[in-house]
Formats: sequence, structure tokens, C-alpha cells
Amino acid sequence: MSLRAISAKDAASLDKDLMETGGWSLDQLMELAGLSVAQAVWKVMPPNAGQDVLVVCGPGNNGGDGLVAARHLSHFGYRPSVYYPKEGKNELYQRLKIQLQNLSIPFISAEKFPSALKSSDMLVDAIFGFSFGGPLREPFPSIISQIESATIPVLSVDAPSSWDIESGPPKGGPGAKFMPTVLVSLSAPKPCVAFYQGRHFIGGRFLTKALTDKYGLDLPQYQGVDQVLEIRVDGEGKL
Repeated sequence: MSLRAISAKDAASLDKDLMETGGWSLDQLMELAGLSVAQAVWKVMPPNAGQDVLVVCGPGNNGGDGLVAARHLSHFGYRPSVYYPKEGKNELYQRLKIQLQNLSIPFISAEKFPSALKSSDMLVDAIFGFSFGGPLREPFPSIISQIESATIPVLSVDAPSSWDIESGPPKGGPGAKFMPTVLVSLSAPKPCVAFYQGRHFIGGRFLTKALTDKYGLDLPQYQGVDQVLEIRVDGEGKL
């Protein structure tokens, strides 16, 4: 099955429509996004194959999706830990952080990040989403370089962090050779997926036909109670 991609501009407009006319709140959308990510982790690495999942969160909504995913992973039987080097200022992110603290999910320091990277079974990259426009600012160049050279599987949320949403990986520097093992596109794939080679999932089981028609998107046929659906990418990384 193939799906049409949505531009960053249209993705922002779609989110606006969901909240202004669709009746959705930001925390509802974030909850479903994080649940989709956690389900994708389960599909590629069930707990009997590895339980230690390191979730790296950025300061924006993509990071919020990661915080939600960490909570669900804990309830699914994993042992998540969170690296949150630049916390979001929105009150929503602080509530999500409190929820994780109440589950005794550890937040690791910058000093412990390299060792956590080596001891984890999988990393969830929830640093930057479709609104990322570069260039990378500290502390993220070093973080992405370390993720890029990691030997464990990496699952990226919506887009591989450091990639341009339209043109894909940067030509040089941190992220130039970053190719996560798994990508979970939220609502719809972004154009950068044309440069991606790996397992690709779509998540966001809440779009109506009216909205998909408005943005020229496809309505995936999710199975059973799943919040994610695996979408194949051909040998050239094309949708």
C-alpha cells in the first residue's frame, strides 16, 4: 500500500483544522500520536525481544509525543527512560513529565546519555517533527551525532531528526548519514520519506474522509484495534 505525502505547510494547516473545526485538543492529538509510536515499538520489538527503550525528546510537540509514548511503553511492559535535554515550556509538557515521574520512569542526565545509548535495546527519536527548519542548535548537534552512530535500532517520530521535511537528510554534518530503522509518520507521510529506507508505519487513526479529501490524502485501512499500519517503501525509498 502506498500513501500520498503532505507538505509541512499543509500538515500545519491540517493540525489547525483538527483543533479549530474538528473539535480536537492538542493533548488529545498528542495522546494518539504517542500511542501510535508505542504500538509501533511493540510491533518491531515486543517486550520479550528487549525492554529497555531510551526516548529522546525535543522541546516541542514531537517531544511531547515522545513523553506520551514513554508512558504507554511503561504500561506495555517496557522499561523506558527519557532524555529531555531542553524541556518544553508549555504547561502540557510539564504535566506529561509529572505523569512519567509518577510511574518512576527515570529522566537521565547529559552525562549519562552515552552509556544509556549503549545499554538500551532501542531508541525513540522524538526530537524534531514536521516543523523543523534547521539549522541544528546546541545541544542537538552532538545528540544527533551520537544517535546517528548508535548500534541499536532507532525509531523516529514523524521525521528523522535533522532531516529537512522536503529535501531529506542534510548534505553534511550531524544527521547526514542518519537512517533510522523505523519511521512512524503521523497523520500522513511527509515528503522526506522519499529519501527513507527502512520500516515505515503510518499512525493517527482519527482523520475523517472530509479532511483527507480536502488535503488530497489517503485514508489508511487500519486493522482491528491497531493505531498504526505498516506501509512498504520500495528499494529507492519512494512511497
